[in-house]
Amino acid sequence: MRPGFENASVRPAAVAGMFYSDDPAELRESVEQFLAAASIDHSHAPPKALIVPHAGYMYSGRVAASGYASIAARRNDINRVVLLGPSHRVYLRGVAAPTAHAFATPLGEIPIDRALCDELVQSTQITLADAPHAQEHSLEVQLPFLQVLLGEFELVPLVAGEASPGQTAAVLRNAWGDEHTVVLISSDLSHYHPYDVAQHIDNETSELILRRSATLIGEQACGAVCINGLLHLAKEQGFGLREIERMNSGDTAGDRRRVVGYGAFALDEGLQP
Repeated sequence: MRPGFENASVRPAAVAGMFYSDDPAELRESVEQFLAAASIDHSHAPPKALIVPHAGYMYSGRVAASGYASIAARRNDINRVVLLGPSHRVYLRGVAAPTAHAFATPLGEIPIDRALCDELVQSTQITLADAPHAQEHSLEVQLPFLQVLLGEFELVPLVAGEASPGQTAAVLRNAWGDEHTVVLISSDLSHYHPYDVAQHIDNETSELILRRSATLIGEQACGAVCINGLLHLAKEQGFGLREIERMNSGDTAGDRRRVVGYGAFALDEGLQP
């Protein structure tokens, strides 16, 4: 844990300079370039929820940007972001929100919607815990994209550990909100397979996501526990999902002998399954 974060007002950036630039001007420029290069399928309405990757920007920034570009038309209407990602460093049962009142990146501070976080603690028995958030990159790497795209908004940052699809779905259901809220699930796909093997695994994972089969395991997606919650809720509510873009680190900036998969998927409340 970073010194001074426990019960502190602001959760400081933990992976700036590693996953993305720690220089504000360079960071803003890189995000703007990713978003400008992303194509948008205007035949679909802007989605209510997204699954987006969380690797270093040189590896997954292109795929993440394709997801974020799909909500650009909603940018003036969104004032709250519910962000759910997996805990990579700290063992956790269930879902945890931080005690902080803001998260910081080189682009500034993002206020936390403390009222909704506290409501979720009461309604879905999530815990308040700073340790799972202190060094967690799965949430942090999404923040500069959101800051550039949305400007001002409130954040509901949630980290999931060991939890059933029904448990994570209950959290998402209670945080779903109205048209002013967007829900983000942070997850990469397969890890460290040869290029062709990874493509095969990720093809199967994509099919499961599109079928809303809440059966993903960690070998298919590091954020499987989070994706499964979204898929459980989507099936329950009759929401459909579509794939926006998918590739792996061998397509972007990595060695094809050992790649990590990335996918961007959209949930549209009006999309037929």
